[in-house]
Amino acid sequence: MEDGGRLSLEEIRAFLEKSGEVDFEAQEREELYAWVDRSLRQQDYGRLKRSGKGLVRRYVAKMTGLSRAQVTRLIQCYQRGEEVKPRVYRRQSFTSRYTGSDIELLAEVDEAHETLSGPATRKILEREWHEFHDVRYERLARLSVAQLYRLRKSRTYRVRHIVYQPTRPTQVAIGERRKPDPQNRPGYVRVDTVHQGDRAGAKGIYHINAVDEVTQWQVVGATAQISEAWLMPVLEGMLKQFPFQIRGFHSDNGSEFINHTVAKLLNKLLVEQTKSRPRHSNDNGLVETKNGWVIRKHIGYGHIASQHAEAFDQFYREQFNPYLNFHRPCGVPEVTVTAKGKQKRVYRWYATPWEILRQLPGVAGFLRADLTIDQLAASARAQSDTAAAAAMKESKRKLFANFGKKRSA
Repeated sequence: MEDGGRLSLEEIRAFLEKSGEVDFEAQEREELYAWVDRSLRQQDYGRLKRSGKGLVRRYVAKMTGLSRAQVTRLIQCYQRGEEVKPRVYRRQSFTSRYTGSDIELLAEVDEAHETLSGPATRKILEREWHEFHDVRYERLARLSVAQLYRLRKSRTYRVRHIVYQPTRPTQVAIGERRKPDPQNRPGYVRVDTVHQGDRAGAKGIYHINAVDEVTQWQVVGATAQISEAWLMPVLEGMLKQFPFQIRGFHSDNGSEFINHTVAKLLNKLLVEQTKSRPRHSNDNGLVETKNGWVIRKHIGYGHIASQHAEAFDQFYREQFNPYLNFHRPCGVPEVTVTAKGKQKRVYRWYATPWEILRQLPGVAGFLRADLTIDQLAASARAQSDTAAAAAMKESKRKLFANFGKKRSA
């Protein structure tokens, strides 16, 4: 571009008349703004008459290819005494409430707890700050569920968090076909089995999953076979792990539980035995849900040989079951009835099974004779939620590594 100051107003007028339909367009934005600033100063735009200002305005628009509004903005900038130059773009941003270290800490919690639901994770974050006074969780304790899911989508989080055998029916007339009625009393246990698959004709281990209906207190065991000789010692040991008296034992119609040996054991403990009704899938729905969201999530679907059942049963008893009951929040359903008479479950409260048990009226009367509330409370506060999850996960890693070595050998 030639400097505009070298042309007189008459030469500018002649140029505009002869250029006609010819249009110009600048390539470099910085060069364009510098030319406009130089031309306005050389023409002494502020001292020109109205007609002269119009000629210069048209000339600048013609040479730069800018719109009328853009030329007006640049001239106003010059008239304010400022240098005509491109503005540095500044994106409007808001102050981040949660830092990168907070997001990494959230990823650490999710990794330890195997990524629970948003409300359950929020409950853990609140407990880490309010119950265990870990200062790292001060900001995360106020995290909403919606913001939690947004943080899980962030790049910082994603970089840090790289992470059935059908029941055989039986016709034995044992147990009553009905849904248990606990009436807000703990001790009514739902039981089911989870098979860890077969490989080359070799049977995998069986997980025995037992969940209390009221408190969601969960005890998991493992056995090499589900025959009576193998199952009974595991089942007896599992029932002893519940902190309260067992009043009811509910299962589906599989022969592993509907048999005379199990019935004799339950009769000895004065426990009523019930079994699921036909076409009532929700009768044992609670424990079947826990099969997927607890056992399958932590153990997976791959084959595990039956000779590892004892090691898994020890892991469940010493690490996994205490973590589930003292440190893993569960959703507590609030049942409402709609106008059409349909039951609807809403989950507003998330708490650990110990917290649910503790808030029951007259809880001391439900506990076993050799247990007290203070003993259970001490077990709950022995470790923070995330510390217990990390310890459980490390034990699980060693367990899998151990039987992996044996299998390769």
